[in-house]
Amino acid sequence: MDASFSEEQGAIQRALRDVLAARSESDDVKAAVRTEAGYDKELWGSLARELGLPGLALPAEYDGVGCGTVELALAFEEAGRVLLPSPLLATAGLAAPLVAALGTEEQRRALLPPLASGELTATLAVAAGALPLALGLTGGGTTAPDGAPGGTGNGGTGNGWSGNGWSGDGRAGGIQARRDGEVWRLYGEAAQVLNGHTADRLVVAAHTGGFARSRTLLFLAGHEEAEPHDRGRDPRGLVRVRQTALDETRTVARLELRDVPAVLLGESDEADVSGALVRAGARVAALLAAEAVGAADSALGRTVEYTTLREQFGRPVGSFQAVQHRLADVYVQVRTARSAAYYAAWAADADPGEAETAGGLALAQALEALRLAAGEAVQLHGGVGFTWEHAAHLYFKRAAGDDLLFGPVHRLRAHAAERAGLFARGAADRTVERPERVAV
Repeated sequence: MDASFSEEQGAIQRALRDVLAARSESDDVKAAVRTEAGYDKELWGSLARELGLPGLALPAEYDGVGCGTVELALAFEEAGRVLLPSPLLATAGLAAPLVAALGTEEQRRALLPPLASGELTATLAVAAGALPLALGLTGGGTTAPDGAPGGTGNGGTGNGWSGNGWSGDGRAGGIQARRDGEVWRLYGEAAQVLNGHTADRLVVAAHTGGFARSRTLLFLAGHEEAEPHDRGRDPRGLVRVRQTALDETRTVARLELRDVPAVLLGESDEADVSGALVRAGARVAALLAAEAVGAADSALGRTVEYTTLREQFGRPVGSFQAVQHRLADVYVQVRTARSAAYYAAWAADADPGEAETAGGLALAQALEALRLAAGEAVQLHGGVGFTWEHAAHLYFKRAAGDDLLFGPVHRLRAHAAERAGLFARGAADRTVERPERVAV
């Protein structure tokens, strides 16, 4: 097996790195996140037109580039290096693959070409704080207990099982859907929706059917005929409010849906929505891992450069063995995380079953590497590194923010271990025989 990148993949990486290096310095990023959109629309348009970034992994028949997850992971790694604020994750990582997997041919023809060209942006909206559950990263997903509505036993893929109630389970909370003649209507609230205040299309996970036929379906909302009103309100009962986030480079929003008309994504309400979400989750985990690796590598590079310039006791700080050991530990963590990320990206296309475990483990490894790299960057930059305005804090906030949005790390690992069958059911209840203590 040849694990090196092809000439084409290397060209994608170099082209994107050159563009972002020129237009996404730390000051550029800080200026972009303070705009109303939360990202540089002009830069996003250039990335879409010149490099085909949002359509990199979409099929050529829908005006995409036709590459795979590995190529998209390369793009995410370069975006992570500069902490690029953009709708890339929401559009290319979450919404577009779900439309491609579940949408009717008419829906694909209508949505995928403008998403690939950057003309439209989209995102996935689920109940507050439930994104890692919905994507099967920290639980939920397709696993349902025996006898549960839509379950198929241990590790099954029953239609619509919303593990741990992440979509509401027909009770209060979450997002609900009801049929009104030929139209579906959505009501409820979603929080921490990536780029939710600006996305042109919303893929909304909503619960329907009540307890007797409990299931979670995906719906398309946010049609072009709805012109936004003041304060994020539009005439169809949808209210969007940008939320304050620890990581400003990852914009999130709260959505309030009040009888919002929507269209079912797909042919019927019998689609395997849970399976599609879990498959998308494995891919998203690989992309997020690559993005975190890029951020960690950039933080490490900045720190190494600074320690060669800053002097203490008449010599560069980087010449001290203790500092070298700390930086070496970060380097090993970053390289390990990068290998795991690209294995998960390869598996997302070549072996989807393996990807469901590899993605969560790769994301856990990458988030740990980023947290370590960002923490060492703050400390080894000395007094200037502890100032809130320093670029090192952008990486530190990204590490903490991603852990909150997609983790935490210990749950990612625990769920991956459970999925891989490392711990048999009931193993925790077994008693361990211990030798009797002998008095001496």
